[in-house]
Amino acid sequence: MANLKLGKLPDRTPAKITITMGADLNQALRDYATLYRATYGEAESVAELIPFMLEAFLDSDRAFARARKEGLPETDTDKPARRTRSPRAGDTEAASPTVSSTSQFQE
Repeated sequence: MANLKLGKLPDRTPAKITITMGADLNQALRDYATLYRATYGEAESVAELIPFMLEAFLDSDRAFARARKEGLPETDTDKPARRTRSPRAGDTEAASPTVSSTSQFQE
């Protein structure tokens, strides 16, 4: 049996998440879900695993925990937002994951 960093998920109310990601990350998440099922004998969708994976990641990030404890940097809301250019064809940013979530269930 594999010794996964992510423990068996607790009982919970499912939530809907919408995410767009590159093919390599998508395959890695599907592979993780497959290994999770083989380890714990229960199938969980990638969408159900992601929030717990993110929580485990944030909990293990010492710099993030320290920053939250000491106070996060203030943002200057008086300055206008900095303009960024639109991604062009061939930019590596196009493969970056984008995430949006909703509180409503959608199937």
